[in-house]
Amino acid sequence: MTRSLASRLPFFYGWLVVAVVFVTMALGVNSRTAFSLLLPPVLDEFGWDRGVTAGAFSFGFLVSAVLSPTLGRLMDTRGPRAVMLLGVGLTGTGLLLAPLVSQPWHLYGTLGVLVGAGSVCLGYTGQTLFLPNWFVRRRGLATGIAFAGVGAGSILLLPWFQRVIEADGWRTACWTLGIIVLVVAGPLNLLLRRRPEDLGLAPDGDPEPAAGTAGRVKKNVVDPEWAAIDWTLARAMRTARFWWVGAGMFGALFAWYAVQVHQTKYLLEVGFTARDAAWALGAVSLAGIPGQIALGHLSDRIGREPVWAIGCLGFVLTYLALLALESSPSLGLLYLMVILQGLLGYGMTSVVGAIPAEIFEGRHFGSIFGTLTLCGIAGGALGPWALGALHDATGNYVAGFWLSLAFAVLSAFAMWRASPGKIRAVAGRIR
Repeated sequence: MTRSLASRLPFFYGWLVVAVVFVTMALGVNSRTAFSLLLPPVLDEFGWDRGVTAGAFSFGFLVSAVLSPTLGRLMDTRGPRAVMLLGVGLTGTGLLLAPLVSQPWHLYGTLGVLVGAGSVCLGYTGQTLFLPNWFVRRRGLATGIAFAGVGAGSILLLPWFQRVIEADGWRTACWTLGIIVLVVAGPLNLLLRRRPEDLGLAPDGDPEPAAGTAGRVKKNVVDPEWAAIDWTLARAMRTARFWWVGAGMFGALFAWYAVQVHQTKYLLEVGFTARDAAWALGAVSLAGIPGQIALGHLSDRIGREPVWAIGCLGFVLTYLALLALESSPSLGLLYLMVILQGLLGYGMTSVVGAIPAEIFEGRHFGSIFGTLTLCGIAGGALGPWALGALHDATGNYVAGFWLSLAFAVLSAFAMWRASPGKIRAVAGRIR
């Protein structure tokens, strides 16, 4: 290797990690999102209650919540390759077994537990356990680009998935996606390492790990006493900040997954076609691509809390638009809902790892974030079930949509109280 190429290895490898995460999330997260497209044909075929059927998604989230602290410890001890390959195996197996479903518990075991648990490894939770280690100054931007893979995958995979459902049935769609996950995501994730120091590199592509990292950390610390603590899970859990972050994650994922699971069925009921509904689900994530990148970059300039609040505002406006669609089911309002949900709402993912990392940065961050994820996953599990149950009880989504809107507001408030900017300043705030 030439000296010139060697000198640029830190820069190239960091962005190679971003590229691997981009592709992995395109497949992993959208394997779970596809449940929204599977819900109508499964309901039509079996005639199960909507709350029971949507509960498979929620049950998978609950199982994932129980496993999240273990996932964090696995990341701390074995690294991202072990976590990602576990996720590939679980997701692929769940999709390949889904065509055998004939009872509700089969659905809970395959598309619920296996795909749900696997996609948590491959999605925002698993990637956040190590990706922030590779960047400090560009943490928001890099995370936004990596997580934009969800949007790219949605606009490519979900319309294709819907076409396969319509042409060959939902069972064929499941096993085809399962094969793609195993063949593509498995080999790619062999390239991953937990942190740049494992390769003698430094975050942000800096050529001198020791000097570069030390100087940067000293410069961006706002609260030296807090930052000097060797944060363990037990210490973190004794702080109010830990629980404020947990509350913020709970509220955000409640609002996020409640609409994601029920959006397709709701749009069909208010008069849109199956193609329109599938397009909307994919277009939300497409709109999330510029939203995640732009808001991630913005968070590096103005801070993490304002960007989280912008994301929550996106979901508040999304639910208001959905409520309006019932009486005015126009394409214009549908497009507005898509833009609000994707461009603003999905933008919060660019800081979902940065916020706890900048509060509890250290050797045990995997265990801390894995436990915090319990709160987020609990919200993501409760949201779809609550909307389904409220629909079964009232005959419409009105109460569920207002409840989800309230949780989005709660989430924004909680992250302001957590105040990561009072611990470490972002690059744009360093004087």
